[in-house]
Amino acid sequence: MTSAQETGGDVRLTGISKTYGSFTAVHPLDLTVPQGSFFALLGASGCGKTTTLRMIAGLEEPSSGTVHLGDQDVTSLPPYKRPVNTVFQSYALFPHLDIFENVAFGLRRRGIKSVKGQVGEMLDLVQLGEQARKKPHQLSGGQQQRVAVARALINHPKVLLLDEPLGALDLKLRRQMQLELKRIQTEVGITFVHVTHDQEEAMTMADTVAVMNGGRVEQLGAPAELYENPRTTFVANFLGTSNFIEAEVAATSGDDLVVRAGDCKLTLPAARCTGPTATGGKVLVGVRPEKISLAHADDAGRIPEGRNRITGRIADSSFIGVSTQYVVRSPVCPSFEVYAQNIERDGRLTPGTEVVLHWNPAHTFALDAAQDIEAGASKVEEDASA
Repeated sequence: MTSAQETGGDVRLTGISKTYGSFTAVHPLDLTVPQGSFFALLGASGCGKTTTLRMIAGLEEPSSGTVHLGDQDVTSLPPYKRPVNTVFQSYALFPHLDIFENVAFGLRRRGIKSVKGQVGEMLDLVQLGEQARKKPHQLSGGQQQRVAVARALINHPKVLLLDEPLGALDLKLRRQMQLELKRIQTEVGITFVHVTHDQEEAMTMADTVAVMNGGRVEQLGAPAELYENPRTTFVANFLGTSNFIEAEVAATSGDDLVVRAGDCKLTLPAARCTGPTATGGKVLVGVRPEKISLAHADDAGRIPEGRNRITGRIADSSFIGVSTQYVVRSPVCPSFEVYAQNIERDGRLTPGTEVVLHWNPAHTFALDAAQDIEAGASKVEEDASA
């Protein structure tokens, strides 16, 4: 039997759904967020992630299903009776109160007289102790966001809900705040459920990511697992970039599959194929751009045996500092992307050059070719009220 302490901060959604007339925002889903974890709901605008978060918060009433926080069924409880607090993108700080009083607000509302110690501890946690007497408008966006987190945490919620909390910050500040939020979550040890449309943000911060698409959870897992072993083209394209080759299963060789794409034979671990594995089965062979090496056609003889290889011609290249990004046209893939680290750049690799792409077969995965090869590829930068 699980103790109350062990399940105290678990969030359990059972058959939860939300419909608005004939539109289904969230299809029935079961989801468990373990106590003390940093959990991200990731997806593009309109995928249902914010609606799911609002049902946990009590701000939306589910059309079906239940919400449990630990052993408590909170489905019919109003937001203020749930042991959760929400931090929004807008911060929602009181402009007329200084930082100390903004953080103390929840305690004072509950009639707690002696707040100095608790507020001081919370401001130290978010590294804003010296800003206590400033007004919100005197702080940067990142500092204001940390005040909002402190104000939410001082009430000791079992779960902190974060709705696009870094959306209003510029890129550099967002990256700093990603690490800051992860540090705070580790220190306080409570459950964080974070909604975002930013793939890098979810993968940087979360222990577990639920990728949502069209009101459903497309795949759930640790960031590295989702990235390395996507089960659908949507997940493969939405988390980073994937190259796909339309191929047919030719044979099985031990633990490997051999597939044919045009005149080209490629090998991959059978365990990394979620599509058909029988001979003649149609698959999409996937490989990430950073897993691929690029060799001038004159150097093809130096490529080690046993690597997957494809010939092509460089169509475009972009120098972006840490790496050079190439687009290669090939008979089996019209635009193959390759990210090469700028360690020893080969000056011959310019547009129009004939090249050989090669990579370790272990870095190859395969999906069912019945899926849309472009699903999830057009990433949404601006997210509304998904």
